[in-house]
Amino acid sequence: MGPYVFNVGLNRAGTTSLARALGLLGYRALHYRHRGLRLYDLARANAAAGRRLFHGLDAAYDAFSDFAGHQFFRALDRQYPGSRFILTWRELGSWLDSRERKVRKNLARPDYRYALRTVDREGWTRDRERYLADLEAHFANRPGDFLVIDIPGGDGWEKLCAFLGKPVPEVPFPCENRLAEPA
Repeated sequence: MGPYVFNVGLNRAGTTSLARALGLLGYRALHYRHRGLRLYDLARANAAAGRRLFHGLDAAYDAFSDFAGHQFFRALDRQYPGSRFILTWRELGSWLDSRERKVRKNLARPDYRYALRTVDREGWTRDRERYLADLEAHFANRPGDFLVIDIPGGDGWEKLCAFLGKPVPEVPFPCENRLAEPA
């Protein structure tokens, strides 16, 4: 298999769909959790121990999605040279609405204990703008290593496969989690 692929998109922007698409392209893709452990928690623990962020999983998987990539993309770029980075993107209004719905779902679960428990549309917008600027600056001279894909907006196989150098499969591009949101 080729280089590692890291989805550094913010949540609620097609991360699940991208992980599924990468799997269909032959990548050993891992999304959000591995055997009950969140990828975010694994990355934090490995960073604290001075190991590569996905140590323990990077021999078995070569694509990772939904792990707070905004916190880790620089370290991943250093630790996994030659990797590809994909920003899953979504139009701002739709993204904010989706995040707000996610907060309501999270609050409805009495056992939920992670982030995204308060609605802060202004803060989310500022954080997103800052993150996008950081990504653009980091990958400014390396367009072959970085892709922005708007899956909710209709981007799919053509854009993804051209970036990864893969043939376009003869199956529809996966669109996960759409039924959970209003049309």
